[in-house]
Amino acid sequence: MKLFYSDVFELPLPGGHRFPMSKYTLLRERIANELVDHGAELLLPPAATDQQILLAHTRVYLDRVKFGGLSQLEQRRIGFPWSLKMVERSRRSTGATIAAAKAALSDGVAFNLAGGTHHAFADRGQGFCVFNDACVAARVLQQEGLIERAMVIDCDVHQGNGTAAIAADDDSIFTLSVQCESNFPFKKTDGNIDINLPPGTDDDPYLAATSEGIEMAFGAFNPDVIFYLAGADPFEGDRLGQLKVSKEGLRRRDARVFEYCKSQNVPVAVSMAGGYANDVTDIVDIHFSTVVTALRTFGGPLTLREAGKESG
Repeated sequence: MKLFYSDVFELPLPGGHRFPMSKYTLLRERIANELVDHGAELLLPPAATDQQILLAHTRVYLDRVKFGGLSQLEQRRIGFPWSLKMVERSRRSTGATIAAAKAALSDGVAFNLAGGTHHAFADRGQGFCVFNDACVAARVLQQEGLIERAMVIDCDVHQGNGTAAIAADDDSIFTLSVQCESNFPFKKTDGNIDINLPPGTDDDPYLAATSEGIEMAFGAFNPDVIFYLAGADPFEGDRLGQLKVSKEGLRRRDARVFEYCKSQNVPVAVSMAGGYANDVTDIVDIHFSTVVTALRTFGGPLTLREAGKESG
């Protein structure tokens, strides 16, 4: 199973910044230490090109990002200060989802060990999201004749408002979002299916809602590929999540998504999306569990108990 990483392309942040950037390196290192002998292959992605990004974003916005033309307000809305390194990191993370989607077409599943930048609109960024990696990747695969139809299963706790907006007039991209109703973004953008959960929702109702959403989505749409945003932020210990899902509940969520997609013979490109627990090791545990669950579900050689013992 191929896993594409971009953490080596540093995104410099000021001291005390609330985004837990270290989670990406810690996740890659843990995979390298525990899973590379059990079917995991770590790879650097190519950077997304201008031509690829323009399939989902406007030229004016791309140029402002490229050449440092973002206003202070735009930078605050994104949540990252502009730098050339920020541009490169954003290109690489988007390129990682493109690469993962292509790998998934042949392997059944593949990962971007970052990504899930679902708050990026065609003409602006928001909420730690510069380019919308799933929409860019879907349209790259469409343009290259590899797929016709894509589905986004978004299990980040925050609604993918940018994804919903970009895909609003595009019948070839279907969006399902399982989200906290009262959380950011406070003004939602309607997707194809939005399942709103009240604050405090725990494992059983969360899993029931996720299963129901997946069945509804597949009943309405027949995708050639799935983009799965495996957010860690529904976790009960997340600072920004408001839901109360346990690590075991999130593992079961991942298993349901993977098992359903496998049963329908639809390849899955996974991105990590959000995670903001106070203890970064909790975020890494959740993402690592997603990787282990994918390896097991899609028939990889991961069978040794010690390789996945920390994932619950």
